[in-house]
Amino acid sequence: MKWPPHGSNPQYLFETLGLRMPEKITDFSANINPLGPPPVLKEKWNTIFDQISDYPDPQGAVLKKKLAEKEGIHESQILIGNGGAEIIFLIGRLLAGKKAVVVEPAFSEYEQACRTHSCDVGYHQLQPGDWEWEQRDLSSKLKDAEALFLCNPNNPTGVYYSKEIIRHLLEECLRNDCLLIVDEAFYDFVPDYEPIVSYIENYSNLLVIRSMTKMFAIPGLRLGYIMGNSKIVGKLAGYQQHWSINTPALKAGEICLESESYVAETKRLVKSEREKLFTFYEENEFTYSPSSTNFYLLKDPTAKSQLPLFRFLLENGIVPRHTMNFPGLEGDWLRFAVKGSKDNGTLMERIALWKKSSH
Repeated sequence: MKWPPHGSNPQYLFETLGLRMPEKITDFSANINPLGPPPVLKEKWNTIFDQISDYPDPQGAVLKKKLAEKEGIHESQILIGNGGAEIIFLIGRLLAGKKAVVVEPAFSEYEQACRTHSCDVGYHQLQPGDWEWEQRDLSSKLKDAEALFLCNPNNPTGVYYSKEIIRHLLEECLRNDCLLIVDEAFYDFVPDYEPIVSYIENYSNLLVIRSMTKMFAIPGLRLGYIMGNSKIVGKLAGYQQHWSINTPALKAGEICLESESYVAETKRLVKSEREKLFTFYEENEFTYSPSSTNFYLLKDPTAKSQLPLFRFLLENGIVPRHTMNFPGLEGDWLRFAVKGSKDNGTLMERIALWKKSSH
């Protein structure tokens, strides 16, 4: 069976499983801010529309300057991309023909981008349960590697690894003349996030990927960026297609950076809803990953396979994210976004119905 490679676009999932798609569904497969885009973005949308008849700035100079000021680095250390996905594929081009190691489970795009560019891909597998960081055997895997990919907080588990772990990894990668690529697509949902961008000054082997589409709920616009050593960032820029970021995305990015109170409100909401969900799962004896962000893994430990639960939820209008294409998971878990109170309440009702019907 050829499973859809990403969340969202649920019609393809129902088609794959041969299920009729209910008229009303709630999509938990895409990890987007439950509050939707910042209200100020809608208020200023007409001013953005007025500029679509002009070519976009290929350098994204205004947004890049704002990002540099926010992060305390030089503009030459930032490259803006058409979502994190473009950035990842530019890195794949940078690593063409070389070896990369991916900390698994992880976002499938890292491996796809590397294999597209004829890279040899190895894994450093973390174990289900707490998915705690394990250093075992990593050194031997990095000896002939050009890069190590780490998603932090991890997608799909939501587990967050401390700044101290990142520093330790940087040292290990440095000893092996290896890049450390940290994808922080969901960093701004983490309540106690520890910034690592300052490490760029002393570690030329660090690259940090960010996405603006998750926190600001603008995946349709596609906007992300990477920060790191200016020479490496310059190489990545050389591979980038001209005008790859459109004007609405650039302007939306500028506006979103000013939405600090919205970000704070989002963090409070997600933390509160996540705790409510986890309490429910404990009471109903479900197993979940110790997530610090806006999504988590879930399984019914009494079931031999999660596929019946998956199909039950789909048939009842709930769309989780399958884990068939996450090495080390292979469908043993389902991933859910943390949404608003009403949607999460509906999910808990359906889970309770499953529990009742399956026992």
